[in-house]
Amino acid sequence: MRIPSIWRDVDISKTVRVNEQIRSSEVMVVGANGDQLGNMSKLAALEHARESDMDLVEVAPNSKPPVCKIMDYGKFKYRQNKKAHDAKKKQKIIKVKEVKITPNTEEHDYQFKLNHARRFLADADKVKVSVFFRGRQITHSELGLKILSRFMEDLADRATVEQQPKKEGRNMAMILAPIPEEKLKENEAAAAKAKAEAEVNTEETGDKKSA
Repeated sequence: MRIPSIWRDVDISKTVRVNEQIRSSEVMVVGANGDQLGNMSKLAALEHARESDMDLVEVAPNSKPPVCKIMDYGKFKYRQNKKAHDAKKKQKIIKVKEVKITPNTEEHDYQFKLNHARRFLADADKVKVSVFFRGRQITHSELGLKILSRFMEDLADRATVEQQPKKEGRNMAMILAPIPEEKLKENEAAAAKAKAEAEVNTEETGDKKSA
């Protein structure tokens, strides 16, 4: 009888039967090294596990008979918990940072806000760019769209537009998402290649003119 492959994909770190908790009187046993030991009584399987100073863990309870694996369950749970903890530490929580501007933001302030947005994107955070209209400025929404479009162009090497500019009461806002690091490297490599090819073409053109 073949060992069901499904047990390899089962998360046995939660709600499993171990050792005497196993209900079936007959089980199929997989050794600690993955070898199939065949069908045997639960008592015989428990004896095998004890001889190896390990546990008998039910990994495929719906099989007939259930499949059990001999393993050190305590070490297994420790590794699983450590793996989950490490994955959580590495997980980047994406935040949405906001940059506020007005339709007539002066150039110095514009560059200041643009640099802020660049830093947020470099930290893999999204950026909400909000244009605040004051007084009668609200009747000239095209001014807000113009400055947001400029923001898009100036950050095109770092971000993509996740949410197009739209009105939010007396404001207009868009959301920019950072370009993944791998994609950034690809873009930089492509730009460097294009620059090198352009320089070669320029040199060749100059040589032809000299000749």
